Parts: sequence; C-alpha cells; structure tokens
Amino acid sequence: MKEKLFDSEEKVMEILWERGPLSAKEVSLIAADSIGWNKNTTYTVIKKLEAKGFLRRDEPGFLCTPLVTREEMQKKAATSLLNKVFGGSRKALFSALLEDEKLTDKEIEELRKLINER
Repeated sequence: MKEKLFDSEEKVMEILWERGPLSAKEVSLIAADSIGWNKNTTYTVIKKLEAKGFLRRDEPGFLCTPLVTREEMQKKAATSLLNKVFGGSRKALFSALLEDEKLTDKEIEELRKLINER
C-alpha cells in the first residue's frame, strides 16, 4: 500500500467502508445517487483501485471488497502530513492542532490517557 488515494478513489472506498462488500453495479448506483457519477466513471475508478491493490473484485457480479481499512488509510494520511508539513515532529503537529482549540476537561483527560498508554 505505497500509493495514496485520490479524491475520486476515496469516494468509492468510503462507499465500501460504509456498506461493506458490494457489487460494482451497486457501487455505481450509490455513486450516481450520492456523487452524481455515471456508471463508466465509477467502473474506471474501481479498476484503478483494484490495480493499486486497494480493493478486490470477485465473481459473481464483480463483488468489490476493500483490502485496506479506513483506519489504515487515516494512519497513512496522518503520517504523511506529519512528515511533509511538520518534519516528523509530533509535538509540532499537536501544538498546531491545539493552539486555538479550547478543550473540555473530558477531552484533556482522554488525550492524557492516550499518551500515557503509549
């Protein structure tokens, strides 16, 4: 999983992450409803995702199954942001995130718990 997801690819993956394995036809119908895509656009994106190893298509009905989780992609994106924008500094990332943010006591406690569990 070396490649990243482009916006269009992420939209198809979101459909699969939300609803689980679906046929290519079902994905195209949902994409038509929610995004306004035509069938050919959806099928092209599905083929690209399959070629990149993000999903698998099986018979019958070209059943599309995600091969990566949303959480794996979130972690990959967060790591990329951390390295690209903050030079790998977690402290700089958290400082930027929390600089203008007012946290509740509960949120502070949850963050402390996450840090202490590391």
